[in-house]
Amino acid sequence: MSAQHKEALALGREQGRVVRGYLEALDAHRPKRGRKRTPESIKKQLAALDGRIAAADPLARLLLTQERMDLQAELSSMEAGVDLTEMEEEFVKAAADYGRRKGISYAAWRGAGVTPNVLKRAGIRRGRGDA
Repeated sequence: MSAQHKEALALGREQGRVVRGYLEALDAHRPKRGRKRTPESIKKQLAALDGRIAAADPLARLLLTQERMDLQAELSSMEAGVDLTEMEEEFVKAAADYGRRKGISYAAWRGAGVTPNVLKRAGIRRGRGDA
């Protein structure tokens, strides 16, 4: 295998990693149905749980403890937040070449949740059959 071939493989792996990371981040931060949860509402739920845990029987305490842990994890992820701008910039650099190599259409990118603005910046345009 030539050095050039090895470089091409490494580039493909890197582009795949960037595309996967961006799509996973989009998926994780896609708005969910129903009422939007806020850090304040989660803190309220946590405060209410503490009283219920103290009075609960052992099995209920186990379930409530898990619920509290889930709420704390959700609150931590909300407060930490994710800045998609850096991931988006990496995606913009990698997506056109990756998509061309893999035969990914504009419509497929849109179906995966990538916005038209990001696709335009990446140089991915609507093509034949992508109406």
